[in-house]
Amino acid sequence: MSTETRTRLGILGGTGGMGSLFARIYTAAGWEVSVRGRTGHEPFSAFLARQDVVMVSVPIDATLGVIAAVAPHLRPDQLLCDLTSLKAGPVEAMRRSAAPCVGLHPIFGPGLTSIAGQTVAVTPATATPEQYGPLLAVLEAAGARLAVTTPEHHDELMAVVQGLAHALSLVLAGTVRELGADLDELLAFTSPVYRIEFGLVGRLLAQDPALYGPILRRNPNVPAVLGAARTALEELADAVDDPGPGSFVRLFEEDAALFASHGAAATAETDRLIRCLAEPER
Repeated sequence: MSTETRTRLGILGGTGGMGSLFARIYTAAGWEVSVRGRTGHEPFSAFLARQDVVMVSVPIDATLGVIAAVAPHLRPDQLLCDLTSLKAGPVEAMRRSAAPCVGLHPIFGPGLTSIAGQTVAVTPATATPEQYGPLLAVLEAAGARLAVTTPEHHDELMAVVQGLAHALSLVLAGTVRELGADLDELLAFTSPVYRIEFGLVGRLLAQDPALYGPILRRNPNVPAVLGAARTALEELADAVDDPGPGSFVRLFEEDAALFASHGAAATAETDRLIRCLAEPER
């Protein structure tokens, strides 16, 4: 398929948040975009047949089923891709199609007005750079940063980046619940930096558990990450219980050495967030 003809994009799940965002991005780039939700007036096979690129943008638990339904209808001159936040399973399923495939994971939410500066993970599979190049060129032109890796390594990274981060937010919420603490009273005694931490927890819990459950439950790397978190919490508990400061200092310094190269940037970035919370709205 030549780059001149790859202009027709069909998004399955295009009525959802992420699908709608990508529909806007590719429409703005001059592509002919068609979207399809759970149902459509046009026969499914006809919808697929007229596309140059088919993009699957559905929840994690539905992704493999949708890919299995799509794959038999596609041709070698088409391109198949998905937007799922896990990659090994979907990419393996897409490999069964005659169409070359590539996995994508937008590492941001659908509420953005622009993807400039945002990261899209790319996990090449059976498609060549020439075949998926035009698809990625649109994202780069919109300002996205592309991070290329294998599907398996992507899922290992996401077990920490997403899985651990979400788990720690749930642990914070669960600890407050176990303590029977009054959340409003706690928030009344917070500084901006702690409001950020509690804000991340509140943001997560204000959303659908069906979004976050599969990120934790379907990634086979998450149990090992949670096991490491359990060990780290036990180490911290031991250091806190130690009557002398030595254990805590050693633990703190080991972790500080790990994050040393990130400290200055992290401080500057969070300082900006703190100022936004500390300064009164105008």
